[in-house]
Amino acid sequence: MERRTFLWTVAAGASTVLKAAETWADADVRQPASLAKDLKAGKKPLVLYVGFPILYKAARILGAVLAGPGSKQSGLDAMQQALAGVSKDREIVLYCGCCPFDHCPNIRPAFEKIRALGYINVSLVMMPTSFHTDWVEKGYPVEKIS
Repeated sequence: MERRTFLWTVAAGASTVLKAAETWADADVRQPASLAKDLKAGKKPLVLYVGFPILYKAARILGAVLAGPGSKQSGLDAMQQALAGVSKDREIVLYCGCCPFDHCPNIRPAFEKIRALGYINVSLVMMPTSFHTDWVEKGYPVEKIS
């Protein structure tokens, strides 16, 4: 299985404060349109939102479960609790969308944790810009608190 390495940095002023590299297979990354099509066709993967709760409360992928933020230990613990009793081969989709995918502080730690827990059918939704731009504005299925 071919794996791709993604490098990301968070910069403060002129100095880099964080540098990390994570890997996942190309097949682990899916586009928003692909997930939206599956949801509209009635497929029901376990969709986990691994971002910040305030954004989840504003709007989320239809049926998504809050399991984040992946950048905090409390979020990773919440994700592990959300997975209690879930089969290791169940289709699971992780997404955030707080910011561009290549800068997201949540998706990488969540992906690493879920794989470390032994889940084998996990994919990431590539939100190049944000959840709002790449999902909501495209008219894909959402839930909103009114």
